[in-house]
Amino acid sequence: MTPAISTRLAELGLTLPAAPAPAANYVPYVRAGGLLHVSGQIAADADGLIKGKLGADMDIDAGAMAARACALALLAQVNAALDGDLGRLKRVVKLGAFVNSTPDFTDQPKVVNGASDLLADLLGDAGRHARSAVGVAALPFGVAVEIDGIFEVE
Repeated sequence: MTPAISTRLAELGLTLPAAPAPAANYVPYVRAGGLLHVSGQIAADADGLIKGKLGADMDIDAGAMAARACALALLAQVNAALDGDLGRLKRVVKLGAFVNSTPDFTDQPKVVNGASDLLADLLGDAGRHARSAVGVAALPFGVAVEIDGIFEVE
């Protein structure tokens, strides 16, 4: 990890988790040329999975924190793919975000801002990205948010 990213994480009171192992029959990331595709990372923190349904038992702020946890897991996978050298990360290209929500909940973009804001805070302009924020009826293990990503790497 580069000193700049580790310093910024520390300033925010955050640490990069260990890269989560796949939960099924897939790989955590695939490199294709200069792009690194990272599989969906589900919301988890030191206490375990972050479960909930937006619009039912979870509010936007809690959902945004779940999305932030997904962004940290994405960066952990990027770090693993780059052999611990996040200095080789050029930019975040795109996030695909899925928010476990009720049919009438329409603030998925506000939830996913938790991930987008963190990446921009950590990486500056290189953290700004295209994205999708989609509401879904359910996610694996009942988690609140799952996010996959595409990253440009050296």
